[in-house]
Order: sequence, then C-alpha cells, then structure tokens
Amino acid sequence: MKYGLHIGLLLLGSFVSQSAFAVLNIFACEPEWASLAEILGGDRVKVVSATTAHQDPHRIEARPSLIAKVRRADLLVCSGAELEIGWLPMLQRQAGNRRVLPGQTGYFEAAAQVERLGIPEKVDRSQGDVHASGNPHVHLDPHRLLGIASALSDRLAILDKPNADHYRSRLDDFSRRWEEALQRWEDQALPLKGMRMVVHHQDWVYLFDWLGMVNAGSLEPKPGLPASAGHLASLRKTLQDAPASAIIYTHYQNPKAAKRLSQLTGIPAVELPYTVGGADEVVDLFTLFDVTLKRLLEVVT
Repeated sequence: MKYGLHIGLLLLGSFVSQSAFAVLNIFACEPEWASLAEILGGDRVKVVSATTAHQDPHRIEARPSLIAKVRRADLLVCSGAELEIGWLPMLQRQAGNRRVLPGQTGYFEAAAQVERLGIPEKVDRSQGDVHASGNPHVHLDPHRLLGIASALSDRLAILDKPNADHYRSRLDDFSRRWEEALQRWEDQALPLKGMRMVVHHQDWVYLFDWLGMVNAGSLEPKPGLPASAGHLASLRKTLQDAPASAIIYTHYQNPKAAKRLSQLTGIPAVELPYTVGGADEVVDLFTLFDVTLKRLLEVVT
C-alpha cells in the first residue's frame, strides 16, 4: 500500500513538474511579433516566425512547413487588420488547429489591441490594396507597441496559468526598459518633426504619426500597385514645388523605383529596416528603433 502510494506521489509530482514547465508553442506571422513574444515569454515559450525581414508580409506562400507549424501552435500572434488576409486563413484551414482560429484564446491580433489609423470611409477595388480595418503596421509606433505588449502578456498568462507571474514579471522589466528607451528616442527624434518623406508603401503611417513627420508622396500610384515611369515623373514635378528630405523604402521592397526617383530629384533614398532582421544590427525591437532613427537623422542633420 505504501509502495503504491509512493509511486502515485511520484507520478503526480512528475505531472505537476511537466505541467509547470510545459513550453507554449507560438506561431508569429511577422518578425516583430516573434521578437516581442520571446521578450515576454523567455524560456517558457518556443517561437517561430512565418516571415522574415526579406519578405513582404502581404504576400506569403502557404507552404506545407508553415501549415505544420500552425498545427502545433498554442498561440498565433499576427498583425491583423487584413495584413495577412492573402495567406493566413489558408494556413489555418489546412492546419485544422481550432485553438488558433479567430475568436479563440490562441488567436491574437496586435492591431486589434490599439486604435488604428487610416480606416477608410469606404473600400472598393479602385482604391488599390487598402485595409478596411485600418493600417496594420502598428508596430512602428512604440507607444502602441507597449500597449500590445501588455495585452500579449495577459494572453500568455491566460494560456499558461501556472507561469502567469513569470509573464507579468517579464512585462514589467520590458516596460521599464522600453519607457527609458522611448524617452531617449523622442529626444533624439526632435529634428525629424515636420520633415517631409516620400514612401514606397503606406508602411510608415504610425512612425510618421509618432514623430510628426509628413508624407510627401508614395512611389505606389495606389497601394499595392508598382511605380510607373509616368507616376515617377508626376512625383518629380510635385517635389520640385514641395521638396522632401528623403525617399524611404523597406528591406523587402525593390529599391529600383526609390533610386530612380532619387536620380530624378537629388533627394536621397534611404532603406529602413522596418522589422527585426531588416539590417544586420537590428536584432530586436530596441535596435529596430535605434537604427531607424539613426538612418533618418543622417539625412536631415
């Protein structure tokens, strides 16, 4: 009897130990959310990212390897606001993992946690590739990102109750360091206020809103449409009357149009990292903003 009780206690202890140290499998749609999940989860999470900084998150192939990763996921963390509409629903259908479907605890949309900019009054095909729920590139406003971090930490604590204190502690540490960095960034970025920038795509709405910069035009005649010679000529004329400080594009966008407009106008073309991994030195969310500000300031000061 005592032997059986001893074995039972050992088995119970083993179950509790395994439960307390089970790792959450997190499928992040973009590198910025993979980075945030790793910061908040530490050794309690295993994170994979569906995309890299070399890829356009609007257009991803729903590969079998990604389907397998979604099938194993306990939590799916994506930008939302239709950014992944062209590929994520297919992954979810093929994976057959009900835990990470919309409306479930294992489904987390970053854009749904904050107020979004650029919500159109109406949407039709003539407008190009617009998002009915607003601009999805919310990670480029560090104030919004802090709110998203808080919401994601809460979600981790719900999914992994035995380790709830672990996630809250890591959020507290991240928030302290982030607010210190935010003050430094805002002090550094004062020369950028009011500066006019030409963009490739509407990736920078939140960055511009945060820093008080002005959109001087887009290389895309409509969202999602490639630049044409006629459109670049029209932009050149516009910029003669209202000059810009830089033409900015992301690591994953073809630089050809930006460099051509730079040749036509003499305005420098600047590649910004956009997300984690978008430059060799951008290894996390902190260095993402460090490098972004550094490259912008180099052309205006």
